Amino acid sequence: MRLRALLDTDALGLRLLGGEDELDRSVRGVMTTDLRDPSRYLSGGELVLTGLAWRRDAADSDPFVRILVQAGVAALAAGEAELGDVPDDLVLACARHRLPLFAVHESVAFATITEHVVRQVSGERAGDLAAVVDRHRRMMTSGPAGGGPDVVLDLLGSDLDLHAWVLSPTGRLIAGSKVTGPALPAEICTRLAAEHLAATRTARRGPHRVQVGAATYSLFPVRSTGRSPQASRDVRETVLSDWLLAVEADAGDWPEERLDLLQGVTQLIAVERDRRDAARTVRRRLAQEVLELVQTGAAPAEIAARLRVAAPVLLPGLGAAPHWQVVVARVEWEGEEVEGGPVAQSLLEEVLVDPLATGPEPSDRIAVAHTGDEAIALVPLPAVSAEHDGSETGLLADALLRSVREPLSAGLDGDGRLTLGVSAAVHSAEGLRGALEEARHARRVAAARPGRVCAAGHQELASHVLLLPFVPDDVRRAFTARLLDPLKDYDRRHRAELIPTLEAFLDCDGSWTRCATRLHLHVNTLRYRVGRIEQLTGRDLSRLEDKLDFFLALRMS
Repeated sequence: MRLRALLDTDALGLRLLGGEDELDRSVRGVMTTDLRDPSRYLSGGELVLTGLAWRRDAADSDPFVRILVQAGVAALAAGEAELGDVPDDLVLACARHRLPLFAVHESVAFATITEHVVRQVSGERAGDLAAVVDRHRRMMTSGPAGGGPDVVLDLLGSDLDLHAWVLSPTGRLIAGSKVTGPALPAEICTRLAAEHLAATRTARRGPHRVQVGAATYSLFPVRSTGRSPQASRDVRETVLSDWLLAVEADAGDWPEERLDLLQGVTQLIAVERDRRDAARTVRRRLAQEVLELVQTGAAPAEIAARLRVAAPVLLPGLGAAPHWQVVVARVEWEGEEVEGGPVAQSLLEEVLVDPLATGPEPSDRIAVAHTGDEAIALVPLPAVSAEHDGSETGLLADALLRSVREPLSAGLDGDGRLTLGVSAAVHSAEGLRGALEEARHARRVAAARPGRVCAAGHQELASHVLLLPFVPDDVRRAFTARLLDPLKDYDRRHRAELIPTLEAFLDCDGSWTRCATRLHLHVNTLRYRVGRIEQLTGRDLSRLEDKLDFFLALRMS
């Protein structure tokens, strides 16, 4: 803004005392001070407000004005509340150094002037930044020459003092301003992603505001540049794949100009997201081709030839014959039909991201195809020695979902489920068909468990737990009720914790000492509780058959 604009605002009550020829100077900020030497706090272009407390006599004015001029301030405004009229020596000093001088009427608070200047300057900066955002968006449309979202996030931090980050729907940090200090902590990223997905499922219009501790965050959805918010017939088709822009600020009282600016930033980020998806096309096609060969019973030699083509793309530097794991995911919704395959594909690509990787493309080695409502990932692993089956170096089912369970549960809300199965590692094309079936069986085991987000690994297929998904629901309910309901009723009445005691006892393989240590109980107390369990159920926990029945009942409850 220009100094001249200050005189045109009657509410500020400013009176020009000198410097009429300098009123076209730009004002880039405002500072209130009564220090004799405020130079260390000045960066140039400020309107300096002072109550004149620094002035003890007429000789103080010239040194003070000289310091302001050397610092490059735009103008000085002196308050009349303490001394009445602005002293003549200050007027002469400002005229001598060509520094515009205003008088501030005693009825006008410095805070009023400060608020007005900050609002005007911020609006102008937002306009300038909006032009930068638009330029980057046009450049990014034809390629990544604009520098990606990090460039604009840095500008938000430096020009508007807005701390902003781009997050995936699982809470992974994709980009952030390098001028805003340390990266957003992982637990806050997870919380913001969960809040964003929950708000999106309610169809509330963004930005969504979230309070985390003492900080307020505004969350802006990042939608594909190829569709409008209304383009998808069901929000469930994209809720688990869209990124979000998190800004540490309360956007509730922002002017439309600033909201429009942030919408422009989200469009720029959406271009980067679309570019990332386009880069995955080759990997997706490779996975689709290998999957079709496996499912149609193609000869192992033909599958192996295709894998030799895929390996350098998916796992560069590790040769053409790595080991492989198969991960199967399924997203299912209640009620109206929603195509789950593409949703599961996008989500599985996100879940399989290396947690130590950063940036928008940390999962180059993952290839995910989809068929029907199912997504299937072909994951290459470094070759392992012959005495290992690959499980030690491969993906573990529980670990895949541990950090993403909270946000995904919010996105699935009350009508969706994600189930995931992981195979063992195989070292050749001959093993891929079996690995695919193994992963599918593991996913069915996960589907038999309660909860919105569940996973199972190949290790569980070697036990009786594999039978649980195929037990009819009414049989499961009757079996668990007969064994566990007496214990649950007793716990409810007496707060005895028999169910947790039973779980710990079985987990410790019936060892009295280990179980008592885990529960922080005396062994005699543990024996009393186990005796009560046997009395209420008519079972004997020293018998293998009864232990197994209790174990199955707990797994099915």
